[in-house]
Amino acid sequence: MKNQHKERTLKLIETDNHYRAGTAYLCGVDEAGRGPLAGPVVAAAVILPDDIYIDGVYDSKKLSPKKREKLYALLAEHAISFSVGVCDNYEIDKSNILEATKKAMTRAVGKLRFKPSIILADGNFYAHKSISVTNIIRGDQKSFSIAAASIIAKVTRDRMMTELEKKYPYFSFSSHKGYGTRKHIDEILEYGLSKLHRRTFHLKCLKGLFNESR
Repeated sequence: MKNQHKERTLKLIETDNHYRAGTAYLCGVDEAGRGPLAGPVVAAAVILPDDIYIDGVYDSKKLSPKKREKLYALLAEHAISFSVGVCDNYEIDKSNILEATKKAMTRAVGKLRFKPSIILADGNFYAHKSISVTNIIRGDQKSFSIAAASIIAKVTRDRMMTELEKKYPYFSFSSHKGYGTRKHIDEILEYGLSKLHRRTFHLKCLKGLFNESR
């Protein structure tokens, strides 16, 4: 298993090296929180040293919370620069989740200490006005920098949702993180929507619940 993880990590680093090709700063970008019914969408941007090797960096969804926290600390320690961008539920409702995600990504990139020469972004939809972008579908499983950004974004958002539970104690945000779990749907049905909920998301969720109960 250890050798498999090492081989996987080296493949992710190899992808970055291919796109880096002598550029000054390569930046990985990814987001967390596109799918939940409540809370913000959080994007992360990270610039890592050319020679970095941290075993276990991969798609954050494939890692345990404990592993993500450990990797977050290592990435924060060794990154040349990293930052996050946030769009709250009001911004998501005002436009849509895709546009809010793009905005969060651009905010994250704009807060870096150094301007990247190239951005590797997870998915197939991101563009930047002044920086070259390569979109990679399932990039968090193919690029070390994107995988690192996915971990930073996920850990940051999870921490935010845990803190928000203190403000909204009727909702178990520390456990479901705002996603449409059965527990979360039951909480919505019992207590109604909080100010943290995305109004453009909940109707589809509840419709699915009613269909399920027939």
